[in-house]
Amino acid sequence: MPVLLRLKGYSFFFFSNEGIPPEAPHIHVRRGAARAKFWLVPEVALASSFDLNGPELNELARMVMENREFFERKWHEHIGKIS
Repeated sequence: MPVLLRLKGYSFFFFSNEGIPPEAPHIHVRRGAARAKFWLVPEVALASSFDLNGPELNELARMVMENREFFERKWHEHIGKIS
């Protein structure tokens, strides 16, 4: 579970093994028990969330959009190593 970024108390990460074939590029976000998953392609979109309210999800979506290129690059680098 590589943690790619820690920002405003949130950890942004992905899991190394999420299905065969791997799911489309996405990022998980966690702060304590609160968590969310965002698809990165074809555009940033909320996939799921738990214990986060609307304003928090909007802020997370903004942070994911701002770091999307970085997350996608790291996704492909990491998944390519384990494929």
